[in-house]
Amino acid sequence: MNFRRAISVATAGVGLTAAANAALSKRAAPLEPPLSGTVGTYRWRGMDISYVEAGDDSAPTLVLLHGINAAGSSGEFRAVFDELAEDFHVIAPDLPGFGLSDRPALYYSAVLYQEFVGDFLSRYDSPAVLASSLTSAYAVAAAERDDVSVSNFVFVCPTARGGPDPTEWLRELIRAPVVGEGLFNLIASHPSIRYFNGDHGYFDPSKAGEEWQEYEWQTAHQPGARFAPASFVSGYLNADIDLGEALSELDIPTTLIWGRESDITPLADGRDLAEEADCTLVVFDDAMLLPHVEFPAAFVETVSDALS
Repeated sequence: MNFRRAISVATAGVGLTAAANAALSKRAAPLEPPLSGTVGTYRWRGMDISYVEAGDDSAPTLVLLHGINAAGSSGEFRAVFDELAEDFHVIAPDLPGFGLSDRPALYYSAVLYQEFVGDFLSRYDSPAVLASSLTSAYAVAAAERDDVSVSNFVFVCPTARGGPDPTEWLRELIRAPVVGEGLFNLIASHPSIRYFNGDHGYFDPSKAGEEWQEYEWQTAHQPGARFAPASFVSGYLNADIDLGEALSELDIPTTLIWGRESDITPLADGRDLAEEADCTLVVFDDAMLLPHVEFPAAFVETVSDALS
């Protein structure tokens, strides 16, 4: 193949990718809130951060912080939100760059999320925090601030690492126009979402539900959806914190909830963390990363016991 033909093929490939990206964007409908309750907006650093609030204002406050992935949103707590709101004043934000919150083309970082979580928590008087996976580390870092007072932690498969060591070329590739958008569309395609849910998220993939997986696809195809995940998959959202050491120093009552079959954050990590930080460890059989979706009733009971 001569140089001129190679250029022609490459140009045609970029054109086809751009056309495919445009077609997918047209298929993505405006998002609806995934949780029932009152939708509010928190203005933070020029961004509108969406959150859903439910329950009696006079009840103990419980802030729900969803995990980070290509299709992350507060909808992760859809199976337990209403039940938790029966006993708690529950607030569930969509993190910057996800869900119904603004998604500017920032260079998202662990520090940015730690500062957001800290600022958001500082609005409430001694809230309890229920956080998932990597966001647990942001909550621990935020709790070290003088203006943040957390009464209890409940963490689901917590970790301080969500990706490889920071890899600049990978982040820039996904952020790139056309090609990067096309790559992210593959990462957030229906087959990829089903694969992740079935291989890592759920012990019983049928519990994800087709309706929810369609919502995940929709949220991952909103304008600007790739910028926060670009930092995640390239390692720039890894938290620079030792969870065991930090929790030991904070002395905040902490309950760890783990799916026995979790492979991304294996149960052995949970046992080590529970021993080092003197935390309560609750293990759900036949569950992976999302025991709150697979066993919502038992999960709510566990949270209620932990916060009582």
